[in-house]
Amino acid sequence: MPDERTRTRRDKAPVTARPFQIRGRFLTAIALRVEDVPLDDAFFTALDEQLENTPQLLAEAPVLLDFEAVAETLRAGHIRELVEKLRARKLMVFATQNASPTQQAIAGELGLIPVSMGRDAPLPQAKKSRADRLLPPDNKLIATPIRSGQTVVAERGDLTIVGSVSSGAELAAAGSIHVYGTMRGRAMAGVHGDETARIFCQNQNAELLAIAGLYRTSESIGDELRNRSVQVFLDKDKLCMEALG
Repeated sequence: MPDERTRTRRDKAPVTARPFQIRGRFLTAIALRVEDVPLDDAFFTALDEQLENTPQLLAEAPVLLDFEAVAETLRAGHIRELVEKLRARKLMVFATQNASPTQQAIAGELGLIPVSMGRDAPLPQAKKSRADRLLPPDNKLIATPIRSGQTVVAERGDLTIVGSVSSGAELAAAGSIHVYGTMRGRAMAGVHGDETARIFCQNQNAELLAIAGLYRTSESIGDELRNRSVQVFLDKDKLCMEALG
């Protein structure tokens, strides 16, 4: 006979817990583009002035080094000195961009990883079942301010916020995102790859705006679009922003 006993109502149902999850994350990093060598006192004096004038810009932010402008001139000694002095200033240097194989080899010895500038894309999604495809859109409307640390997700539709979104808050939607208030946090529309999704902000001061994996951070948005009503959309694989009115 099979070695099984009949379960009773008092028996606990078997529970299988996954020890981890694989989830996509947008990461805001600061790129430090090295424009010229040698990295002399003037370079680090200018850097110190930048840190003093904008202490929040680099504080606790991951920093990557962009070597595109110094592909032929930045030597091993320069890289070691640069990383050493940046880390002495408590900057969290973790990666490089546009490094030559020789430069990356040195950077690798210092614990830096290469980061490509290719198109960012969401993680592959599991194929939806027929039942999932038949589900109607599920638009979400939130009529209260979104506080720092909060995450609001519209899994199958648009997301509308009637109120402000604080710095450190995060919005994500399969469709478009509308914010009728000041947008200071992060907004990611078209998270399942919908390139027709858009983001509308009544008062744009966002940390990050993204559509279908393409994003711009506050540092790259530009002052001319701050404190204005804007829309964000994709045009031929380029993330575009324009003022409304």
